[in-house]
Amino acid sequence: MSGTSGSVSAAAAADAEYEILCDVQADGTSTPFLRHYTTSGTGAPSVSNTALDGTTPYAPTGTVVRCGTNPNPQIHSTAQRQTGAGTVTIPAGARSVTFIVFTGAPTVSIAGGAAVPFPAGSTATWSVDRGGDAGEGLADAFAFTGVAGSDFVVLTTREV
Repeated sequence: MSGTSGSVSAAAAADAEYEILCDVQADGTSTPFLRHYTTSGTGAPSVSNTALDGTTPYAPTGTVVRCGTNPNPQIHSTAQRQTGAGTVTIPAGARSVTFIVFTGAPTVSIAGGAAVPFPAGSTATWSVDRGGDAGEGLADAFAFTGVAGSDFVVLTTREV
């Protein structure tokens, strides 16, 4: 058996990728559009933007972000201390909640569930963060309840 060995060259195939992005204006309004990334296989990709129909040209005029994200979310933080009997309630929608117990055994109830005691010296944190998605928050409300001799702090962050 005899033959020739060598290499075979084939033209690189073209590739196209698409991504839905949003054009966010200073007033917070947002317009979704389609970004096309196309390569011929031999060079850098070319990028073009269209309306969601895929054909009408679109030129962003604001900040381009992944849809559902806010490029500059405003975060409000609170620190609430409870000494003795009393309840600190955190409504649903907080980005983070941290509970620090100094003395006593206050309880936490999540979404109206059973109250669970936390001993002195314990700390717990609940949080969400996917890179700043607008409106992202914990789905449940929290109720922290102290009794005589309790001393605890609840720290929260929330998008405003």
